[in-house]
Amino acid sequence: MDRKVVALVAAHEESVRIAATVTALHGLVDEVVVVDDGSSDGTSSAALVAGATVLRASRRRGKGRAIEESLERLPPADVWLLADADLGPTASGLGPLVDAVGEGSADVAIAAFPKLGGGGFGIVKRTAARLIRGACGFDAREPLSGQRALTAAALAAVRPLAPGFGLEVGMTIDAVRAGLKVIEIPIEGLSHRPTGRGPRGFAHRARQGADILAAVAARAIPRPRGRTRR
Repeated sequence: MDRKVVALVAAHEESVRIAATVTALHGLVDEVVVVDDGSSDGTSSAALVAGATVLRASRRRGKGRAIEESLERLPPADVWLLADADLGPTASGLGPLVDAVGEGSADVAIAAFPKLGGGGFGIVKRTAARLIRGACGFDAREPLSGQRALTAAALAAVRPLAPGFGLEVGMTIDAVRAGLKVIEIPIEGLSHRPTGRGPRGFAHRARQGADILAAVAARAIPRPRGRTRR
């Protein structure tokens, strides 16, 4: 029997937070699948103990490819919930995304974070929003949010997913161009580990920016509608 709602969590070196994230998601979905993207710590073990199904990559593939390859290995589901591994207990707040998609009020529902401290200067976020607007006309409040619920048909329409950190921007552009209803829902209390303004934080944002630019460049010519994926 096909599963109803499945959470898909890409994780890399998240042994500290992944168990709390998985536990919080269990209250919202029928199954939690953690995609361990080549972690060298105890991410897979912690996820298993918390009750997740774990798919482990032998080497790091990057967020977009890790999730895309996991979808090739998983049975179908009616609704997919993508969530970041570092949400911890606040992942329990993603219920409105699942509800919006399950009730048919949206094809893609994206979580909007409350104002959080400890991040960068917002350059990548603002750039991503402008690129999305230019590519498809959608005004994204949270262009980088990895917390997204999609119907099975919507997920099929946005595959293959953009590699790396370009996943979210590419998904939004593809969904709007496919004529899907995309909404953003503010989620109070939602939080994740801040990247900070140190060398590691800026290196992360540099990789993120490069992946986003690559995803938008790959969509300079709109992809045809009606692609069929399982």
